[in-house]
Amino acid sequence: MFQPSFAVISGAQVHRVLTGNEKMIVDLVETTYRVHGQGDTVNPPSYFLRMPDRPTSRIIALPAALGGDSPVDGLKWISSFPENVSAGMPRASAVLVLNDHDTGYPFACLESSIISAVRTAASAVLAADRLTAGTGRPLRVGFFGVGLIARYIHTYLAGTGWSFDEIGVHDLSAEHAAGFREYLEGTGTSARITVHTDPETLVRESDLVIFATVAGSPHVTDVGWFDHNPLVLNVSLRDLSPEIILASANVVDDVEHCLKADTSPHLAEKLSGGRDFIDGTLDEVIRGVVQPRPGRPLVFSPFGLGVLDLAVGRHVYEELRAAGELALVDDFFHELRRYGDPRRSHTS
Repeated sequence: MFQPSFAVISGAQVHRVLTGNEKMIVDLVETTYRVHGQGDTVNPPSYFLRMPDRPTSRIIALPAALGGDSPVDGLKWISSFPENVSAGMPRASAVLVLNDHDTGYPFACLESSIISAVRTAASAVLAADRLTAGTGRPLRVGFFGVGLIARYIHTYLAGTGWSFDEIGVHDLSAEHAAGFREYLEGTGTSARITVHTDPETLVRESDLVIFATVAGSPHVTDVGWFDHNPLVLNVSLRDLSPEIILASANVVDDVEHCLKADTSPHLAEKLSGGRDFIDGTLDEVIRGVVQPRPGRPLVFSPFGLGVLDLAVGRHVYEELRAAGELALVDDFFHELRRYGDPRRSHTS
């Protein structure tokens, strides 16, 4: 008789599996981008659930199917409630459901805020590595927004061999900026850490600028701030005005996904009437078929693909299964016979 299993994987388990494995996760994300670039994925548009009584909040469904050597299907269900931050709570919470490729049965539900942060950080660090190949890594980094994602990006930079002479920090909340500085000091970094109250100074004094905010619309509008042509990781997607995007070389994770939902690149498409400002995708850069235009700011805008969550979630599941640490829910599936006992003949 068919007996599918179902596991519930806690955030503590996810954290334990992923911590200290930054290089491996970046490699996993690169492999997933390659599978996606080969067309062996299904990654439909995300579905945004918005509530009129809570206009700043949303819950997003990211369905996806990942092919490759170990195919898996699934869904990430992630909420973004910015008002949580003022109450001392994380903005985002999430779960990830993994479905069996052959039967469609879900076999695991994982706490996914950590998985989401990890795949976002790994994607950003992979892009930074590949987009600076041959030119040398920047030695001055600026974090514009200092929440969970910024912390994970720094962790993944440090965990994959990046080091900096200077680290700049800017956040609308002085308390949060001070807390991020304390976090950085606790990592043992030798970099000089500066908290900038002026966002322009942060940008102008950074060769690598990381936007990781909760901004819903562009608030950085002066193209002149980027005259020194930094590498910009546009992780939060909506900080930069379309004019800045149009004045830059642009690499995205997926063109169709990134040019939706009023992201900065989407607004640039609306303003310009075309997509010529997009130089290519990260997979094309990795494969060497695209070289972003030189002599401009270089902006990487990742919409965030559901297949990345599947790849990281599947890795966590397999590691826990191999260690015998899966918490299985007995009898999670109840009706497993379509017409009674299939061993019985219909004519008996």
